[in-house]
Amino acid sequence: MTQTDSRPQSPRPYHELDISSSQFWSQTFEERERTFARLRADGGFTWHQPLADGQPGGETGFWAVTRHEDIVAVSRNHQVFSSAEGVSVTPLPKGLEQKTSFFLVMDPPDHMTFRRLISGAFTPKQIGRIKAQIQADAREIVRGLVGAGDIDFVAECSTQLPMRTVSDMIGIAPKDRDAVRKAAEVLFAGPTEEDLASGMDGMAFVSRQVQVLREAAIEIARERRRRPKDDLMTNIVQAEIGGRRLTDDEIGSFMVMISTAGNDTTKQTTSLTALTLARNPEQKRWLMADLPSRIDRAVDEFVRHGSPVMNFARIAKVDTEIGGTTIRAGEKVALFYCSGNRDESVFDRPNEFVLSRSPNPHIGFGGGGIHFCLGHTVAKTQLSVLFSELLTRVPDMEVGEPEWLPHRFVHGIKRLPVHVR
Repeated sequence: MTQTDSRPQSPRPYHELDISSSQFWSQTFEERERTFARLRADGGFTWHQPLADGQPGGETGFWAVTRHEDIVAVSRNHQVFSSAEGVSVTPLPKGLEQKTSFFLVMDPPDHMTFRRLISGAFTPKQIGRIKAQIQADAREIVRGLVGAGDIDFVAECSTQLPMRTVSDMIGIAPKDRDAVRKAAEVLFAGPTEEDLASGMDGMAFVSRQVQVLREAAIEIARERRRRPKDDLMTNIVQAEIGGRRLTDDEIGSFMVMISTAGNDTTKQTTSLTALTLARNPEQKRWLMADLPSRIDRAVDEFVRHGSPVMNFARIAKVDTEIGGTTIRAGEKVALFYCSGNRDESVFDRPNEFVLSRSPNPHIGFGGGGIHFCLGHTVAKTQLSVLFSELLTRVPDMEVGEPEWLPHRFVHGIKRLPVHVR
């Protein structure tokens, strides 16, 4: 790519390998990985043009962090690398990020306050209750697949469990669940042509779906304040730290965050794993030889190999040096988890799907530090339970060729044809 007159002057030359263009992100995961491998070999910190389709929004570029070691180092150093200015590699309006990412776009002390308020969702007691419901939901979903014939696996399976779990946790009424699920889908996949048939532009439609999610949670929160129950939303509205409780607006933001963070990671890992198991029958045979004792280890490889969340960003608060590279205050640092999860210095045969891999220090839930995924236990439980059901009840699915989801943030499948006997 060449620099245009509309782009602010970059403080340094851009790297010769382009990872900012639509052309790069239209390639397959494997094709992009060949470029990331070259960047890892070239020091792991490289400077690139903004990921913004010609609309840089004042940004001059970003540092691509592609090595596992460096991603972990940045992730664990919130004193230097801030999330408060946004976590999207692609420049976005700050207000939109605040509405959709909640405490992901906060630094301490605010981040820690909200994390503690929300952590009640993930106590051992809550996880136990959630797991029982996940098991029931997974059985019902897979039971509906038996003998279904030709289906889209994404629509009939992958999409179903994550938002059922979110709805169960929050207390969404059955009549409202389909609207909530569709709203969460739009935030990542974008509106369809059918969605825009009314003439509403894409951004306005997405904003409306954000509001659907927010209003659903706020309505339940108000009801739980009036009539508490033994459930997660009651815990959330009653949680208090230093006299501080979550407002309706904050609960709405939490709903948007959990509907996105708690949806696409599990959904896309499910689709990617169904495809990868079909393409690696020897790995499937290894897993099936002792499914109960091997599934938990396998789930970590599902997440590492799939790398459904490909990147997040930080902003340097001060001038600093890391990995031999000088980073100036105000510069964006992009953490490419998809690259770190293929780092040959950490993983043996990194491009292969190896379910027995141990240890498996993948960064599919983040590189550690205060922003490590709060719901990782729930996500791993969903994947473990769902694939235990799938591999037991429909072990011989015939998996076709996927239609990939074009995206710079999510590695995912839009449609996956399967035949279920």
